[in-house]
Amino acid sequence: MADQSKMTVVVKIGSSTLTDERGKFRLGPMAGRVAEICDLQAKGHKMVLVSSGAVSSGMGPLRMKRRPTEVVDLQAVAAVGQGRLYHTYSQLFGHEEVVTAQILLTTMDIAARTQFLNARNTLRRLLEWGCVPIINENDTTSTDELCFGDNDTLAAQVALLVGADLLVLLTDTDGLYTANPNVDKDAVFVSEVHDFSEIATVDLSTKSALGLGGMRSKVGAARIATSGGVATIIARGNRPGVIGACVRGESVGTSFASRDLGLGAFKLWLLYGKRASGRIVVDIGAARALKGRGSLLPVGIVATDGDFDAGEAVSVVDEAGMELAKGIVNYSRAELDSVKGLHSHEVADLLPQASPEAIHRDYLVLVE
Repeated sequence: MADQSKMTVVVKIGSSTLTDERGKFRLGPMAGRVAEICDLQAKGHKMVLVSSGAVSSGMGPLRMKRRPTEVVDLQAVAAVGQGRLYHTYSQLFGHEEVVTAQILLTTMDIAARTQFLNARNTLRRLLEWGCVPIINENDTTSTDELCFGDNDTLAAQVALLVGADLLVLLTDTDGLYTANPNVDKDAVFVSEVHDFSEIATVDLSTKSALGLGGMRSKVGAARIATSGGVATIIARGNRPGVIGACVRGESVGTSFASRDLGLGAFKLWLLYGKRASGRIVVDIGAARALKGRGSLLPVGIVATDGDFDAGEAVSVVDEAGMELAKGIVNYSRAELDSVKGLHSHEVADLLPQASPEAIHRDYLVLVE
């Protein structure tokens, strides 16, 4: 782990930690976590807070007994709850004389390279100024096409965005178990994960009634963050001193070791931040070339799927449907369909201005 006096830490707090089943704030745990964040910042750490709770905190004043399911209802409830949530945070941080900044993101802010860089620059400047950014998904306007899916994924993306040293995912359990401990007495606690193959058979279906994510989304977030060199811990959010314990490296929760894949910021963005607009199916020779870090040429393309233009991200799969890579394509789907299977000189005769590569290796990243 990095020098603890200079760590950048992203803390994600789940809805079940922040509110009760009726949408009322759990001010004790909430104030406790805020105090910890402020204390760690005072000790020289750069702290970022990713907070769920816009929907759940809107349920209280609207007297809703359960989380809505319709998109328009979720957006409207979030509109009620987001202001209440940030106001409460602002008061709690204000008591500690720490300045906060509210940032609402959608996947477009990550998927579009320019917006990605703008978001990163803004967050870095806020951290330089000693502010604590409080980040949530823009639930009021997000649709299925624009949303991260859950704030665990958002937190992992933010951790990569700011180049964090540690991601702490706070939830309503002690961490990861081999099964749901509430229903399986033989469930065993998993304290450390060094390789994700170690938990391939673990039941990840546990989910709270208030939040959108669950243990599956938290493990998925850990996979994203650790691939960029960000150590990750899943721990109980109402445990006193939990964030400080995580930063100090104490045995708390389930820790996931960083496993830096050696990818730069651009390829991490491409792999995890850029949504694929289509799919390219390649033959065995092209699959072998990709695994050898080569570019993808039209001759190795068997089929295409989806509606994509040149410059968009596509998923590259083999003929069995297994995903091999993701990349920025140099052709539209119509153009690729006209040259797939052709050798370079044949492509040049048909499309003289076209790139020799369907996807250049500099704009292609292998998936795990």
